[in-house]
Amino acid sequence: MSISIALDRIHLRARQNKWLRRFSIFLRIALAWGFFTAGMVKIVGERFASGLSPKHPMGHYLTALHRTGFYYTFIGVAQVVAAILLLIPRTRLLGALIYFPIILNIWILSLAVRFEGSWLTSPLMVLANLFLLCWDYDKLKYIFPWEYKKFNPGAHSNTKAS
Repeated sequence: MSISIALDRIHLRARQNKWLRRFSIFLRIALAWGFFTAGMVKIVGERFASGLSPKHPMGHYLTALHRTGFYYTFIGVAQVVAAILLLIPRTRLLGALIYFPIILNIWILSLAVRFEGSWLTSPLMVLANLFLLCWDYDKLKYIFPWEYKKFNPGAHSNTKAS
């Protein structure tokens, strides 16, 4: 059995699970809320995490980022756009694709400046986003490097025809 057929089979079983479907909806709402609120802070021009001292590495970074002006606003707009796209069923994959590099960057930054405030939240957000990307595996599978073979769910059934 090829890897593409195995992944198609796993994906099909996951998509048929009502609890995983509900979990994917919950994750989209939770991730959208996180980016929408953080993005709006940037769009209106307020300093994000203003309680951090500029002497702390993350506080120093956020102060410098805030002073960039339009770049700071651009990041906020990208976060809000990703959040909104996550909430619209037709654009949820695009939202997850935009969301992923942003949240991955936040996670790496948190590790790099030893920011304990997001050591738990940012990797969980990365994992949640990866779950959503896997949830839409059927739309992304064509970009993977292995050969794609068409999956026929009925052909691999364990039931015998009478």
